[in-house]
Amino acid sequence: MSTAWRGRLSRLPPFSSLLERVPSQCAVCRAWPARPVCDACVTRFAPPAPRCRTCALPLPAGVAQCGECVLDPPPLDACLAACAYAWPWPDCIAQFKFQGRAGWAAPLATLLRSAPWVEPSLEQADLVLPMPLAPRRLRERGFNQAHELARRLAPRKTDPRLLLRIRETPAQSGLARAERLRNLQSAFALEPLRAEAVRGRRIVLVDDVMTSGASLFSAAQVLRAAGAAHITGMVFARTELPSAA
Repeated sequence: MSTAWRGRLSRLPPFSSLLERVPSQCAVCRAWPARPVCDACVTRFAPPAPRCRTCALPLPAGVAQCGECVLDPPPLDACLAACAYAWPWPDCIAQFKFQGRAGWAAPLATLLRSAPWVEPSLEQADLVLPMPLAPRRLRERGFNQAHELARRLAPRKTDPRLLLRIRETPAQSGLARAERLRNLQSAFALEPLRAEAVRGRRIVLVDDVMTSGASLFSAAQVLRAAGAAHITGMVFARTELPSAA
């Protein structure tokens, strides 16, 4: 192959990114042609909603923070969610996480980026850290869904090797919030040789779904202890009750 052709090929985007741009059928209403989720379904099923600024639970308009966060402030300075964890999003997320359909990362990240305050938070961030998976779960899935989201939100700021999951934990489902927090104690750590990288920095923590907040809060505590200046949790979907599984 000639040097000129190699140069042209090197400038082409990856094949996977080309596939993400191909029109398809909406996974919700089956409209054709459309993106994986069409504009009408986004408007209907992911409308902007008032949420607690530190845990993203839905709140009445004009209320900035839920009572639980006022009484027991979480280690997050801000928390942002694109939508409620309600139909059709659980089906889409399940395909993404459990059926190996990593292509869902692009449309979900696009929806998340369009949520209020997400774009400014990404622009102001020094580092975007995906929530890490335990090694066994990473081997089972073949990819970390939080990393797939993060690298589409902020590819130049995403660092998947700084925040580590160092302890396997039992399943969180069925546990109360306090039990979830205990379950995750000492589950996260920073890469020892790079722990200083977060000192004085603005950090965005990315995950796909937030339930009780235990995972994000536990990871944020590690970052706070290492001297992070500001921590924003950023998730695609948020359950509507703090005790939801």
